[in-house]
Amino acid sequence: MLLEVSKVETFYGASQALFGVELDVAEGEVVALMGRNGMGKTTTIRSIMGLTPARSGSVRFKGSAIEKRSPHRIARLGLGLVPEGRRCFPNLTVEENLVAAARKGRWTLKSVNELFPRLAERRDQMARTLSGGEQQM
Repeated sequence: MLLEVSKVETFYGASQALFGVELDVAEGEVVALMGRNGMGKTTTIRSIMGLTPARSGSVRFKGSAIEKRSPHRIARLGLGLVPEGRRCFPNLTVEENLVAAARKGRWTLKSVNELFPRLAERRDQMARTLSGGEQQM
């Protein structure tokens, strides 16, 4: 199993948000976490990533326990979170946005353009003119 979430319970202060969440994701599998507002979808993801650590239960990624690791260490293992929202600079071009957000590592302008060829096509376009989905890319 690629990702195993077992009996996770997470709290915000004294308020319990997750009650024994169980989730398994196999390699190559696509899973959708669905539910109404306030049902714990975001908290589940935040708990997996260590952003809102689980008080009890376990989270394993590629067989290793990660529930006690810091978020940046979890990310270094290859587990990532794409936040909601469109955090781009509307008055910059697509390429200028990518350069402004660049960090050292494997995500070069070339590798981002290979993953999202639509952004490469629109590199000289102002970010404010992109569709919502393109902005999230």
